[in-house]
Amino acid sequence: MSTSQPLIKERAATLGVFLANGFGIGAWAVEVPRIKESLALSDTALGISLFAFALGAIIAMPLAGQLAPRFGSGRATALLGAAFVVALPLPAFAPNMAVLCIVLLALGAANGALDVSMNGHASSIESQWHAPIMSSFHAAWSAGGLLGAATGAMLQKNGVGVSGGLLIPGVVIAVLFACAAFVALRDAGPRAAAPASGFMWPNAAVMKLALLAFLCMLVEGAVADWSAVYLRSALNQQASVAAIGYSAFAFSMAACRIVGDVSVRRFGSSKVVALGGLIAVAGLALVLSWPTVLTACVGFAMVGIGLANIVPVIFSAAGRSTVTPAIGVSMAATAGYAGFLVGPPLIGLGAGLLGLRVALCVLVMAALTVCLLGGKAVRSTRLA
Repeated sequence: MSTSQPLIKERAATLGVFLANGFGIGAWAVEVPRIKESLALSDTALGISLFAFALGAIIAMPLAGQLAPRFGSGRATALLGAAFVVALPLPAFAPNMAVLCIVLLALGAANGALDVSMNGHASSIESQWHAPIMSSFHAAWSAGGLLGAATGAMLQKNGVGVSGGLLIPGVVIAVLFACAAFVALRDAGPRAAAPASGFMWPNAAVMKLALLAFLCMLVEGAVADWSAVYLRSALNQQASVAAIGYSAFAFSMAACRIVGDVSVRRFGSSKVVALGGLIAVAGLALVLSWPTVLTACVGFAMVGIGLANIVPVIFSAAGRSTVTPAIGVSMAATAGYAGFLVGPPLIGLGAGLLGLRVALCVLVMAALTVCLLGGKAVRSTRLA
């Protein structure tokens, strides 16, 4: 379509931002066990530290909505990308739990604000593109997570310390952000106006979609931060082997998101959500009931396949359930990323009380809820 041609560079630049952010999160995920061991943290202490990450993001996400009206969504995304680059290596230099909590607060704030900003920017591009392309952005994020996890595992295998394990990926994502800003990280369409209250909670029409996003990304966040810890303790393997679970999860999610928009058009959004939730339940049950290297690969890959296109479908549905697409997407994204950030500390606190395997059963219940309720919730928005 001719209307979409001027946005090719903008779409490519935004894909680069999603790729860079995913790369950073993937690199962070595989370093969590080594940071835990270097500071001699218990599961509960690690959960508290990760809660600081979540708290920083939850504080920053509503504030991030004020940056786009002031600076434009493209420039705001570029600024927050720079903040994420600066904050990413800081946990590697924390000498104790107290300092770790402080730097994770900063990292969480940078990541949470960037998540909201880049999804809002992607939504504005999608609305101008006049075709469903949200899954492609999330595919780039998942591909970045895969590359970040693989890079982290390779660095660990070659004896690189925790500081190098975060500094080297930090350089990579800094280059990606700089290239994105240089290519075309600028606004698409008119600049959105900020809500008078500074933040809008999900209304009744979007609340159910926001809840589904919360549950899906709760599972995703917990897998990112706890899969390597769980497999290392269950399999008694070195960190590079334990990282295979998140790598399988990220790879399968990235692969499925590449064809996500086609799948939604062919099978319908409600079937994609319901069946995806069921596949995720089966994968989690396999990993928790029978932990081996093989079942870890298969099980976490199934989780990635199941969850791959649920959140993009939810974001699109939320955007069509409000007067302006960006409003619905921002509400669902805020709830979803809150789940992504609350999941890891929730699992940590539960692990301290009941054990890590039992705590991870919460993820099975979350995925089952999405399976049972998600199809109807999405279908009620009258999407395909």
